[in-house]
Amino acid sequence: MKIQIEQMNKEREELMKKHEVEKERMKMMMKEERQKQEKEKKSREEELMKKHEEEKERMKMMMEEERQKQEKEKKRREEELMKNHEQEKERMKMMMEEERQNQEKEKKRAELMKKHEEKERMKIMVEEERQKQENERKKREEEFKERENQNKIQMKRKQEEWEKQKQDEEKGREENKQISDKHIQKPQSEMEGIIKEKERKERERQKQLEDSENRLEEEKMRDDQQTSFKEKLKLLEKQHEEERAEWRREYDREKEKMMRKIQSETDDSLQVAAYRKLETKYSEWSWSLHNAMMEIENKLHNQIENEAIQEVEETDLDRELKTTSEEVEKSMSEFFEKDTDKYLLIQWKTLFKTKIKKLQENIVREAKRKLNEVLQHHDINRKIDAQRTHHKNTLYEKCKVADKDKTNDKKTVKKFFYSVWEQSMEEITRDTSAIIEIDIMRDVRKTLSDIYESAPVDQWEDSRDIFNVKTYSHYVWLKRNYRRSDLLQFTMEWFGYILSKADEAQIRSFVSDVAHQTDRMIQSFNITKMGYNISLIQQLIYYINTRETEHEEGAVKYVFKDEFFIDLVYSICKRANKMITDQHRLFREDNDPEIYLKKKREEYYSIFHNYCHGAKPAAIFAEIICQKLKEPIEQSVYKKTARDLADEMKTDCESLSGNRSKLEKHILKTLAKKEDFDKYMNYIEHPRDHFKSFIRDEVSRYIRDKFRVRVLPKMKENIKLLQQKIMNAAHQSTEHVQVNSGDVGLWLKSFTQQLSDQLIFSEKDLSGVKHDDVDDFRLLEDVIRQELPAVMSDISSRFNTDTFPVKLDYKFRPDELLIDHFCQCCWVQCPFCGVICTNTRENHDGDHSAPFHRVIGLNGQFCAGTKNLSINICTSAVASDQSFNPTASTKSVPWRDYRRAGGVYADWSITPDLPELPYWKWFVCRFQKDLEKYYSKTFEKKGNIPAEWRNYTKQDAVKSLQ
Repeated sequence: MKIQIEQMNKEREELMKKHEVEKERMKMMMKEERQKQEKEKKSREEELMKKHEEEKERMKMMMEEERQKQEKEKKRREEELMKNHEQEKERMKMMMEEERQNQEKEKKRAELMKKHEEKERMKIMVEEERQKQENERKKREEEFKERENQNKIQMKRKQEEWEKQKQDEEKGREENKQISDKHIQKPQSEMEGIIKEKERKERERQKQLEDSENRLEEEKMRDDQQTSFKEKLKLLEKQHEEERAEWRREYDREKEKMMRKIQSETDDSLQVAAYRKLETKYSEWSWSLHNAMMEIENKLHNQIENEAIQEVEETDLDRELKTTSEEVEKSMSEFFEKDTDKYLLIQWKTLFKTKIKKLQENIVREAKRKLNEVLQHHDINRKIDAQRTHHKNTLYEKCKVADKDKTNDKKTVKKFFYSVWEQSMEEITRDTSAIIEIDIMRDVRKTLSDIYESAPVDQWEDSRDIFNVKTYSHYVWLKRNYRRSDLLQFTMEWFGYILSKADEAQIRSFVSDVAHQTDRMIQSFNITKMGYNISLIQQLIYYINTRETEHEEGAVKYVFKDEFFIDLVYSICKRANKMITDQHRLFREDNDPEIYLKKKREEYYSIFHNYCHGAKPAAIFAEIICQKLKEPIEQSVYKKTARDLADEMKTDCESLSGNRSKLEKHILKTLAKKEDFDKYMNYIEHPRDHFKSFIRDEVSRYIRDKFRVRVLPKMKENIKLLQQKIMNAAHQSTEHVQVNSGDVGLWLKSFTQQLSDQLIFSEKDLSGVKHDDVDDFRLLEDVIRQELPAVMSDISSRFNTDTFPVKLDYKFRPDELLIDHFCQCCWVQCPFCGVICTNTRENHDGDHSAPFHRVIGLNGQFCAGTKNLSINICTSAVASDQSFNPTASTKSVPWRDYRRAGGVYADWSITPDLPELPYWKWFVCRFQKDLEKYYSKTFEKKGNIPAEWRNYTKQDAVKSLQ
């Protein structure tokens, strides 16, 4: 058995060895197989990679061949297109030249026909006049013959009468002789006297007859000469008219020479210095009136909100402004009478007195308009104010009537208050809907979709900024009576020749004015008080549409495409988006109960806590008044500080301390310093927008840099003055009630009336708050005196550079106050160079003018028939023999007679004696490449820049602005 077991163990060991051997063999085989597979895999991968590389290389070669083929095809097509383009351009030029020549021929033919017709008409008129004179002559001859016959008859009758009288006298003499013979006693001398008297009468009759004959002869001679005399008279009158016209021209020339002589007798630098001094004083006078009216507006605005007044008349504003107006008049008189240059200044005295008078009328008229808008909005807004006051006062009452038994300790008081608060908030928010956030551009898209139902809204997302387009040609169609043949029209549209530079300037001015007026409309909406809804966007779009229609119906040769209206609406609304959103945010913070009541929770808790600890009704009512005063005080301080800042900057800030001309010089200096071409073009094409942006930047920088040293002290000073005024009002109200034995109603009426000029705070702000049980007026006054400093401190703690702009409505911000002062003037641009008129009044009488003009190439003007930008300067060009084309299709006009071009050209006064600024010559040289790229034209050939211009440095340019 043992042997068998050993044998079995031995067999098992042998089997194990065989198994191990077999296992090793299998491992070797598997390893070999794996290596073989890996080798094959590697080989296949290498083969595949090789094929892939070959394929990739082949594809690359094919793509390269295809690209080269496409490049060749593209190049061929471009060459062909350029060739066709050049051919088409040449053909178009030839057609336009033929058209121009035909027009010239047609015009000459029409002129010849007109002259011929005029000649024929003159012949007919001369013949008619000759016949008329002939008839008149015949008539006069007949009348003369008739008068001659009558005279002959009369002479014959007189002769007969004379003969008869002579016979009677002879007979009388015979009778006298007989009588004398009979009465010989009468003296002989009496007889002789009678005879002499008769002879004298006879001589007189003879003389009268001769005079009558002479007069008849002279009258006949005059009648014969009258016909030729009238003809001579007409010639003399015509000659006289020509002489009068020549005398008038001679008078104008002599007057101009005399003025130049007078000016030459005085040093030009003295004249300029005196006028600049006068302009500076005018700026001070105008700002005094503006600043005084801002204070008056604020006072009357507060009274309107407090329902102290129901209407505003110009007489009221004139009366309020009277003191400042008299001070300005006195200052003007003293300046013109006592200044060292008074003999030079006297020539402008009447002009500037008239300007101040008209300015004051405009200020009063504009203030009345603004305040009447406030009155209208106040009536509409009364319901909103009442609802907000009701919500606040409901919470006050619930805090006062809480069960005192449940409020023993501080934690319990707070817990109970919060439960009452949450319950009350739930009730209020359940009855009122929350004011949601707004999306202006969504409403714009919706409104436009209603107008253009077929146009896809998605396309409008990519609408262009219409304020920055280079040309408006792609926005217009020519009117039917201005269109040419289809081919010529297509060619003109293809090359962008639809609009002249005058047309472009006209449209740019139209766009700028519409944007300005819509800004004013948005401010008049009073969104901070009334809130926003889509109807405001609808009003804006309707106004823009109306203005566009009026413009098209005017004296223009084009109509706008739909794309123009859409892009104009989008561009204006995008610019106004932030303004509307900010104003709606202020409205939401003041009128959404969930927002404004949440901010007041701790104030309500303070009142609740005091009431629960047995505070007297007078003390609680005083605390409520102090809490109610917090927002009006804050607004009053911000508004007053904004006005003070505007006044300070008008004096201390160098760029804003003068008039608009001085401001413009600072703008040009800033542009030269930054050398930003895009900003330059914004200034050239949209000057009003650039001025506004510059003023906003200046004010923002001033507030940011000088907040600690200038702004914050002013705010603290204003809040201190208000605190003193409120305490005085409380004291005087207490005295008034005690003297008149009044109640709390009389005290509150006296208190609010004394503050109505300074704060928007009235009895209606406390409507719903029960105060019938208040009878301790000394306690009421003392608590207000104790609580008010804490309220003022809380307000002061929030003063910083971030809150200053956002706490104010746009129209009350210092930058807007200064914009209103500087930008209420003429913004019409020169049709040649684009410089703005310097008149200080919009829609002024008389011509537009500017002291300095600039290179007209900056405005895109180019030499006719070329692609060369012009280097002419208006003041030099009007003294030259050159001509210009008002439009691409009109006859050239001599620069000397530029007004003959009509339209906008006739409204400008450009005189050749005005100086030229090196500034713009330096600008042309500095930004030559940018201008050429911007207008796709060059300064070459006729527009070649003079070599001496390149000698001007930036320092020379800036110095020329002094």
